[in-house]
Amino acid sequence: MEEIPNIRHLRVFMEVAHCRSVSGGAVRVHLSQPAVTQAIGKLESELGTPLFQRRTDGMFLTEIGAQFLLRVERALMHLETGAREVVRIGNRAAHGGASKGAGRFDHLLTATQLRALVALSESENFSLAARQVGVSQPSIHRAARNLESIAGVTLFNATPEGIVLTAAARSMAQNTRLALAELRQGQDEVAAWLGQDSSRIMVGSLPLARTSIVPQAVHRLVSEREGVQVQVIDGIYGELLNRLRHGTLDFLIGALRFPAPADDVTQELLFDDPLAIVARVGHPLAGKKTVTLAETLDYPWIAPPRTTPAGSYLYETLRIHEQPQTPVRVVSSSLVFLRGLMTIGDYITIISTHQIRHELESGLLTTLNVSLVNSDRSIGLTFRKGWHPTPSQARFLEHVRDVAASGSRAAPGQIDLHSYA
Repeated sequence: MEEIPNIRHLRVFMEVAHCRSVSGGAVRVHLSQPAVTQAIGKLESELGTPLFQRRTDGMFLTEIGAQFLLRVERALMHLETGAREVVRIGNRAAHGGASKGAGRFDHLLTATQLRALVALSESENFSLAARQVGVSQPSIHRAARNLESIAGVTLFNATPEGIVLTAAARSMAQNTRLALAELRQGQDEVAAWLGQDSSRIMVGSLPLARTSIVPQAVHRLVSEREGVQVQVIDGIYGELLNRLRHGTLDFLIGALRFPAPADDVTQELLFDDPLAIVARVGHPLAGKKTVTLAETLDYPWIAPPRTTPAGSYLYETLRIHEQPQTPVRVVSSSLVFLRGLMTIGDYITIISTHQIRHELESGLLTTLNVSLVNSDRSIGLTFRKGWHPTPSQARFLEHVRDVAASGSRAAPGQIDLHSYA
């Protein structure tokens, strides 16, 4: 697990920045002036750069200090939101009774407690959480119970299978991850400022994007920025969306959903991508001037999962499941599996033309001239609302947009799709 900065030190830094003085900050955080000075010194030492200009008329932020302050403010805002949600949910669970929560207990949070919360939310087991954090089981247990004590709300319930987080704890864990994502971005920005950019960009990639758009964008970024690492996470849409909303992914690339899947995300259209009916080169229907949908039903189909945009089109528009005998023999969203199976048999599938660009260009697969109506899918980016990219993340997004724009203008193969009548 990533190291979490001292939360009190971050709060001290924020208050001194707002007051422009050590004495003013000390009053706000209820610490002595020497303790405030020491806290700022430790934070600057950890980051490797001064955050303030010490002048006779006060403490003034450096350029990178002002940038880091924005991340700290956003992180502490997430922790405050999490604390308020804990109390609200605790009130609701108590059927409107008086809350025992500390209200603004986020001022009392420690990095140890936050590490314990995140680890327990992922493992739901004290032993596994302790191993993940790298401390003893009693330490994790103590941190969890201390967190519960300052919150004044039940966060963890023991069961024979392990630890179950209450709704309040799950909400707090989500906001904690969002806070940690902001701090990670802040640390990356400081490192880049010092000429030591070691940013990690966490990208959730759906099938279409990972075959062409993401590889090209990653190559461009890696070629121009030493030290930056891009981590591409594959998965189904629901899992990736959950990780995005919890702050463990920076953004998603792939088919958009309409309406937007949640109130806390926003979407950006890159291009519209057509679907096509596809078979292997050499398939009995390949090369025919026109092919009817009925003709394809004589061959075994590989269908994408119904929850995917292509699967939705196959079932809801083409209504393939209403055939007297369904031709669907295999269901899979794996391009590797699809390629392997289709090249050894007369299988048929429906898929994005961009997703199989390499297979079309290399002559492994071909599109059948089946007319499809309104088959275009919207491909784009999905972000958390209010998310602010670091310079390296912003640069990567520039490459994504450029690759997507150039790719959407180029024909991926000999494809002739007309309106489906």
